Amino acid sequence: MKEPKKDDSLGLTILGALFAALLIKLFCFDIMIAEGESMWPTIASGRVLLVNKLAYGFRFPWAKQYTLRWKYPRIGDIVVFSSPQGTIAVKRCVQIQDEQYIIVLGENSEVSYDSRNYGPISADFVLGRVEGIK
Repeated sequence: MKEPKKDDSLGLTILGALFAALLIKLFCFDIMIAEGESMWPTIASGRVLLVNKLAYGFRFPWAKQYTLRWKYPRIGDIVVFSSPQGTIAVKRCVQIQDEQYIIVLGENSEVSYDSRNYGPISADFVLGRVEGIK
Protein backbone atom coordinates (compact mmCIF):
# COMPACT_ATOMS: atom_id res chain seq x y z
CA MET A 1 0.00 0.00 0.00
CA LYS A 2 1.29 3.38 -0.97
CA GLU A 3 1.69 6.07 1.70
CA PRO A 4 0.43 9.58 0.89
CA LYS A 5 3.12 12.04 -0.02
CA LYS A 6 4.16 14.54 2.63
CA ASP A 7 2.86 17.38 0.43
CA ASP A 8 -0.55 15.70 0.16
CA SER A 9 -0.90 15.26 3.92
CA LEU A 10 0.07 18.90 4.54
CA GLY A 11 -2.55 20.05 2.05
CA LEU A 12 -5.19 17.86 3.70
CA THR A 13 -4.22 19.17 7.12
CA ILE A 14 -4.58 22.78 5.96
CA LEU A 15 -7.90 22.01 4.27
CA GLY A 16 -9.16 20.27 7.42
CA ALA A 17 -8.11 23.21 9.59
CA LEU A 18 -9.89 25.68 7.29
CA PHE A 19 -13.04 23.55 7.33
CA ALA A 20 -12.95 23.33 11.15
CA ALA A 21 -12.47 27.12 11.40
CA LEU A 22 -15.47 27.67 9.10
CA LEU A 23 -17.66 25.37 11.22
CA ILE A 24 -16.58 27.17 14.41
CA LYS A 25 -17.40 30.57 12.88
CA LEU A 26 -20.78 29.44 11.53
CA PHE A 27 -22.00 27.60 14.62
CA CYS A 28 -19.93 28.40 17.73
CA PHE A 29 -18.06 31.70 17.92
CA ASP A 30 -17.79 34.81 15.80
CA ILE A 31 -15.60 37.88 15.86
CA MET A 32 -17.33 41.17 15.09
CA ILE A 33 -16.26 44.80 15.04
CA ALA A 34 -18.53 47.28 16.83
CA GLU A 35 -19.85 50.20 14.82
CA GLY A 36 -21.48 53.26 16.33
CA GLU A 37 -21.61 54.77 19.79
CA SER A 38 -24.83 53.29 21.19
CA MET A 39 -22.98 51.03 23.65
CA TRP A 40 -20.37 53.61 24.69
CA PRO A 41 -18.60 53.59 27.18
CA THR A 42 -18.86 49.79 27.54
CA ILE A 43 -18.15 49.16 23.85
CA ALA A 44 -16.53 51.90 21.77
CA SER A 45 -16.81 51.96 17.99
CA GLY A 46 -14.06 49.87 16.40
CA ARG A 47 -13.70 47.46 19.32
CA VAL A 48 -13.49 43.74 18.55
CA LEU A 49 -16.21 41.55 20.06
CA LEU A 50 -16.07 37.80 20.68
CA VAL A 51 -19.61 36.45 20.30
CA ASN A 52 -20.64 33.07 21.71
CA LYS A 53 -23.28 31.74 19.31
CA LEU A 54 -23.94 28.71 21.53
CA ALA A 55 -24.70 30.74 24.68
CA TYR A 56 -28.45 30.20 24.43
CA GLY A 57 -28.78 27.19 22.15
CA PHE A 58 -28.03 25.82 18.71
CA ARG A 59 -29.30 27.40 15.52
CA PHE A 60 -28.41 27.09 11.89
CA PRO A 61 -27.07 30.37 10.46
CA TRP A 62 -29.97 30.61 7.99
CA ALA A 63 -32.69 29.75 10.56
CA LYS A 64 -34.99 32.33 12.12
CA GLN A 65 -35.26 30.44 15.41
CA TYR A 66 -33.25 28.08 17.58
CA THR A 67 -33.23 24.41 16.64
CA LEU A 68 -32.34 23.50 20.22
CA ARG A 69 -32.49 26.01 23.07
CA TRP A 70 -30.96 25.42 26.50
CA LYS A 71 -31.02 28.94 27.92
CA TYR A 72 -32.57 32.38 27.49
CA PRO A 73 -30.82 35.74 27.75
CA ARG A 74 -30.51 37.06 31.29
CA ILE A 75 -30.68 40.59 32.57
CA GLY A 76 -27.26 42.19 32.14
CA ASP A 77 -26.19 40.06 29.17
CA ILE A 78 -24.79 41.97 26.21
CA VAL A 79 -26.50 40.32 23.25
CA VAL A 80 -26.05 40.39 19.48
CA PHE A 81 -29.36 40.19 17.62
CA SER A 82 -31.15 40.83 14.35
CA SER A 83 -32.84 44.19 14.83
CA PRO A 84 -36.30 44.98 13.44
CA GLN A 85 -34.51 47.09 10.79
CA GLY A 86 -32.71 43.98 9.55
CA THR A 87 -29.26 44.96 10.83
CA ILE A 88 -27.10 43.20 13.40
CA ALA A 89 -27.19 45.12 16.70
CA VAL A 90 -25.45 44.88 20.07
CA LYS A 91 -27.33 45.96 23.21
CA ARG A 92 -27.72 45.04 26.87
CA CYS A 93 -30.67 42.91 27.98
CA VAL A 94 -32.45 44.86 30.74
CA GLN A 95 -35.76 43.04 31.06
CA ILE A 96 -37.28 39.66 30.21
CA GLN A 97 -40.94 39.15 29.34
CA ASP A 98 -42.20 35.55 29.60
CA GLU A 99 -38.77 34.24 28.45
CA GLN A 100 -39.94 34.79 24.87
CA TYR A 101 -39.24 38.53 24.61
CA ILE A 102 -36.50 40.77 25.91
CA ILE A 103 -36.04 44.52 26.31
CA VAL A 104 -32.64 45.69 25.06
CA LEU A 105 -31.09 49.10 25.64
CA GLY A 106 -27.90 50.78 24.53
CA GLU A 107 -25.61 52.24 27.18
CA ASN A 108 -25.59 55.65 25.48
CA SER A 109 -29.28 56.57 25.53
CA GLU A 110 -28.74 59.82 23.60
CA VAL A 111 -27.82 58.00 20.39
CA SER A 112 -29.07 54.44 20.89
CA TYR A 113 -31.89 53.07 18.76
CA ASP A 114 -33.23 50.25 20.93
CA SER A 115 -36.34 48.85 22.66
CA ARG A 116 -37.37 52.39 23.60
CA ASN A 117 -37.98 52.83 19.86
CA TYR A 118 -39.07 49.41 18.61
CA GLY A 119 -40.29 47.63 21.76
CA PRO A 120 -39.36 44.15 22.94
CA ILE A 121 -37.62 41.71 20.62
CA SER A 122 -38.16 37.98 20.35
CA ALA A 123 -35.54 35.87 22.10
CA ASP A 124 -35.29 33.98 18.79
CA PHE A 125 -33.74 37.10 17.20
CA VAL A 126 -30.74 36.82 19.55
CA LEU A 127 -27.73 35.46 17.66
CA GLY A 128 -25.36 35.21 20.63
CA ARG A 129 -23.84 36.75 23.73
CA VAL A 130 -20.77 38.98 23.82
CA GLU A 131 -18.10 37.13 25.81
CA GLY A 132 -15.12 39.39 25.24
CA ILE A 133 -14.30 42.94 24.20
CA LYS A 134 -10.85 43.94 22.91
